[in-house]
Amino acid sequence: MSDKVTFTLDGRTVEADAGETIWEVAKREGTLIPHLCHRDEPGYRSDGNCRACMVEIEGERTLAASCIRVPTDGMEVTSQSVRADTARKMVMEMLVADQPAPDAAHDKSSHLWDMAEAQGVEGSRFPALEPDRIPLLDDSHVAMSVNLDACIQCGLCVRACREVQVNDVIGMAGRGHDACPVFDFDDPMGASSCVACGECVQACPTGALMPSAVLNEAQVGDRADIDGEVKSICPFCGVGCQVSLKVRDGQIAYVEGINGPANEGRLCVKGRFGFDYIKHPHRLTKPLIRREDAPAKGLNVDPANPFTHFREATWDEALEVAAKGLTRAHDEFGGQSVAGFGSAKCSNEEAYLFQKFIRQTFGHNNVDHCTRLCHASSVAALMENVGSGAVTATFNEIENADVAIVIGANPTENHPVAATFFKQFTKRGGELIVMDPRGQALKRHAAHMLQFRPGTDVALLNSIMNVIVEEELYDRQYIAGFTEGFEEFAEHIRDFAPEKMADLTGIDPETIRAVARTFATAKAGMIFWGMGISQHIHGTDNSRCLIALALMCGHVGRPGAGLHPLRGQNNVQGASDAGLIPMVLPDYQSVADANVRDLFSDIWGGTEISAAPGLTVVEIVNAMYARDIRGMYVLGENPAMSDPDVEHARAALAKLDTLVVQDIFLTETANFADVILPAAAWPEKVGTVTNTNRQVQMGRKAVNAPGEAREDWEIVVQLANACGLNWDYDAPSDVFEEMKRSMKSLNNITWDRLMVESAVTYPSLSPEDPGQPVVFGDGFPRVEGRARFAPAQVTAPAETPDADFPMILTTGRQLEHWHTGSMTRRSAVLDALEPEANCSIHPRTLRQMGVEPGDKVRLTTRRGSIEIMARADRAVAEDMVFLPFAYVEAAANILTNPVLDPYGKIPEFKYSAVRLEPAVAPVAAE
Repeated sequence: MSDKVTFTLDGRTVEADAGETIWEVAKREGTLIPHLCHRDEPGYRSDGNCRACMVEIEGERTLAASCIRVPTDGMEVTSQSVRADTARKMVMEMLVADQPAPDAAHDKSSHLWDMAEAQGVEGSRFPALEPDRIPLLDDSHVAMSVNLDACIQCGLCVRACREVQVNDVIGMAGRGHDACPVFDFDDPMGASSCVACGECVQACPTGALMPSAVLNEAQVGDRADIDGEVKSICPFCGVGCQVSLKVRDGQIAYVEGINGPANEGRLCVKGRFGFDYIKHPHRLTKPLIRREDAPAKGLNVDPANPFTHFREATWDEALEVAAKGLTRAHDEFGGQSVAGFGSAKCSNEEAYLFQKFIRQTFGHNNVDHCTRLCHASSVAALMENVGSGAVTATFNEIENADVAIVIGANPTENHPVAATFFKQFTKRGGELIVMDPRGQALKRHAAHMLQFRPGTDVALLNSIMNVIVEEELYDRQYIAGFTEGFEEFAEHIRDFAPEKMADLTGIDPETIRAVARTFATAKAGMIFWGMGISQHIHGTDNSRCLIALALMCGHVGRPGAGLHPLRGQNNVQGASDAGLIPMVLPDYQSVADANVRDLFSDIWGGTEISAAPGLTVVEIVNAMYARDIRGMYVLGENPAMSDPDVEHARAALAKLDTLVVQDIFLTETANFADVILPAAAWPEKVGTVTNTNRQVQMGRKAVNAPGEAREDWEIVVQLANACGLNWDYDAPSDVFEEMKRSMKSLNNITWDRLMVESAVTYPSLSPEDPGQPVVFGDGFPRVEGRARFAPAQVTAPAETPDADFPMILTTGRQLEHWHTGSMTRRSAVLDALEPEANCSIHPRTLRQMGVEPGDKVRLTTRRGSIEIMARADRAVAEDMVFLPFAYVEAAANILTNPVLDPYGKIPEFKYSAVRLEPAVAPVAAE
């Protein structure tokens, strides 16, 4: 039986797909029926309440709202009849009656005025609402303005907030003509629980909700008052949201989300309102060289006035000084004395060039980037047991799942757009299981919230798998067909009964059994994890457990099933793919493999590539401190903030003979530089990035870089040539073509194709295939196509609380800030929303200390001490402190433990023993 429906539309026979509305068919057939409460974007349910899209149906007494009416076989629909047109004009005229005049509109180019013009409506015969009934302006929010005199009660903002972003902040209050949207309990927007995703602003058809940056003091604005728009990618987290950058007078005026494969038009506060960092006065605009009379190296440079320590230089001079310094170290102490930190915020092409430069110029593999500090242990476990370091299914596949586990991740703050899909999943009836030592916003959407004791991840996961083994809930057919080592693994797991693990994990056995049964008996299940899993000395074991849990239940390789470590920065996946890892070349090809080295030697013009794995990030810092490394090239990384023992890292940076830093700001690391090279920010250049979903996406230039700043790929090429290489690249597209020669992951993905399609998921099986969201349905890229079960033992954290340090410190990100804060703290909106360094402590703990929320506390570990404002937070256990790491004035990594996971070489950021006490105010001098 066909799912197609045949009916007549305006005298023509047309077909509709199952569930397709009359409005959608009309649009597809070339007729745009006026509409206001309907939003033609993914995730938006048609409501049919504005009656602006009415059509006439033969045999029916009343007109029908085309946005919610589904046609039936033989139906005769007329969209342009006199009756329908008259009714629509009447609706439009009534709505326009209460609007501000067009010349005083909050959005002169609003969708409402477009639809009024389409209907030939310029004014209204109806009386306007009485002035004393018009809601007042709400400008309490730093990024958005609320002018409800333009509201038409269409409900789009409510659906945007409640159903698309699933934040449930906006509702409708009042009755009849006095109905209006309100925030929480009719709070001002700025005082409400709004997370500033801006979905309501993007959805509003009238200008009642607007980006404040578009409005003047009289609250008049025009979203169409731009010179053009450029489609690109958000520069922050690994979700990879596609954005439309609206450009006016050579600057980004505002940002909207567009329908990319990862975000479907949605954005978070950073992607929508964090764009203005690129025009901050701290931007580097000219090359800088350290003055000979500069003070000793330290964290002592004011980014607003670097000339106390640096002098301006020409590009030629700066490149020459940088090249001489690096090559001098090479000549005097050998190639191993130079190392490089690349960036996960640059493009794939730039990452590829950077690792090639270090390997080709200095003859070794001492090149790494921030994946070492976020998901190196996840990649190590995936490579070992699955044969690939990338996700096995996109996060969007959760729509096909029955159950999903989120563990050691806080998506609502770190990956907010991905979190919208998780929340929608629960609204459709999916079961969400959240596991984390810290409470989080996803808790209210979860069927189970397991707030386990920090550092007991292996015990918790092994106890879940114990239940699955003991109750024989595992997928025998899948295990036999696609895995190896299960029998030995099952024997190992029998020692982890929930009753034995309960005292360690803090989770009662019955909860463990319920979770195990739910996950094992589901038709399709997904596992998502974050740095709460990976940033431990047992992070690789944590990941091994998650892989084993998915394998034993057969939850890999099918729609709605898979393993997904949520990647951190916007190009962590792509930078890793491109070879910014010390033990592998692009596409994770081992430097120890002679055939691999021969392949790259051939591509790179005969360069001899070292077979010895290079040092990792922390190992490089240790070698700097020991003076084994004398020269460093740092591109877009900030180890003076991100290293797990930053005081040690800063001391190491100060010991370097030559430090070349390439960045957009004078970062904490650039404080120690000998040469600073000014780079273009992401909206100022062209290149591809690869998000957490394996989606290779095209970033496009929207505005020019300030002053003499140059694109990173261009600077790397120029420095390489200054060091004696003979590179010849005219554009990033040339680099991409070279990458394709060695990277099978890019098969069927071309630069030209990306320029047209903007995104292709790898692997792509043909030039037309958009890519495979789910992989390994027919086996794994390992021996005999089988994934491996790897047993994991419980490993205690590297240090545990004692009498001197009785509490547990854990670190992470906040919604408004990203990574080391170099970008987000220079965004006016983001910094206004979260301006002060803070830590989160349980209110009972604060009371016991005699500390009020907002007071300063002192946090001390075996590495150091900081003073910071305390925030009361019941999501944190009474013996824990949560500390964000974006604030240089209270740098979290002064405190964190640098001990490494032996496999992934990742530090234990998530667990340190800490002492908490009130900060003592300094005594005033007499």
